[in-house]
Amino acid sequence: MVKETAYYDELGVKPSSTPEEIKKAYRKLALKFHPDKHPEDPEKFKHISQAYEVLSDPKKRETYDRGGEEAIKGGGGGGGGGFDFHSPMDIFDMFFGGGRGRQRGPEKGKDVIHPLKVSLEDLYNGATRKLSLKKKVICSKCEGRGGKEGAVEKCPTCKGQGIQVHIRQLGPGMVQQMQSVCTECGGKRERINPKLRCKTCLGKKTIEDHKILEVHVDKGMKDGENIRFTGEGDQEPGLEAGDIIIVLDEKEHSRFKRNGSDLIMDMELQLVEALCGFHRTIETLDKRSLVIFPKSGTIPADKIPQLEKCFPPRSEIIVPDGAEEHSLVDFDPEEQRRRGRHGEAYHSDEEEGPGGQRWDEESVEASPAGTSTWEEGQER
Repeated sequence: MVKETAYYDELGVKPSSTPEEIKKAYRKLALKFHPDKHPEDPEKFKHISQAYEVLSDPKKRETYDRGGEEAIKGGGGGGGGGFDFHSPMDIFDMFFGGGRGRQRGPEKGKDVIHPLKVSLEDLYNGATRKLSLKKKVICSKCEGRGGKEGAVEKCPTCKGQGIQVHIRQLGPGMVQQMQSVCTECGGKRERINPKLRCKTCLGKKTIEDHKILEVHVDKGMKDGENIRFTGEGDQEPGLEAGDIIIVLDEKEHSRFKRNGSDLIMDMELQLVEALCGFHRTIETLDKRSLVIFPKSGTIPADKIPQLEKCFPPRSEIIVPDGAEEHSLVDFDPEEQRRRGRHGEAYHSDEEEGPGGQRWDEESVEASPAGTSTWEEGQER
């Protein structure tokens, strides 16, 4: 039993979920609520990352299950300090292989993460997809300056601070102070003089462009695997262009489930098929047909007692006196027709007995066992 489930709820998983299920849930939510896509709600991305950091670590997860979030922040309730939480973007970079800000050389711009829906057939056979993506490129008209020489000046709205402070009167002696990014310079602390502004990029230094990427999905690739296009991300003046990272997102298949290198398929069988064998045609992901043939014959006689023990006991059958005993045999229509024709050939008042002898129908009597006998005095 776990004390609380807030972190599990944040990722949309159950407390009994496997590490792989937790990892998959984080990946999808992190892509969905990344600040680049949802700048209006950065807290959601932060909470998702914090929940994943705890639940992806076996020791932290055990501590959380035992004592909840309070135990995590307090070091498990046993002293010794709490756990250090990483930046949400650090966790995202570690998960997707980013690493900006830690490399040597020029500072690198943001990576662009783009999920790509792929079918199980695509991962099995390989596929090539063409994606049309929007990206920022440096304006060629002003060469990324935003305007003519000397057009850059300190933002007069925020006075070069990059933020604006708003004070609101709530009541007598009560005020509320709020802080927001400067609407004039967007937090960059400078602006382009409107009179000298580039008419192509309108002082933004970059323009929007469309990029066609050819994505090659190799045979055997897995759900969540990354395909990186180095230097194809958004461009910004003074920064090395980031990367475009394509994250494969496997769609649910109607028949197969993948488990590593294996494909699993649920098949409904009738009882007779399960006990006596069967054959079915299965179409593989590359459109081949596989047929599994059972071994010929029935269940071996020495295995029948073992099989019988697996089922409820038989009902007792009472055989009445005088009952005839017969054995069940396979029905063969051709054999039955041959027997019918044979019977018509010898249907007469006198029929031939064993050894070519003939007898009268009246001289034959049936024994209790169903066999025919000769009356005494008949010629043999």
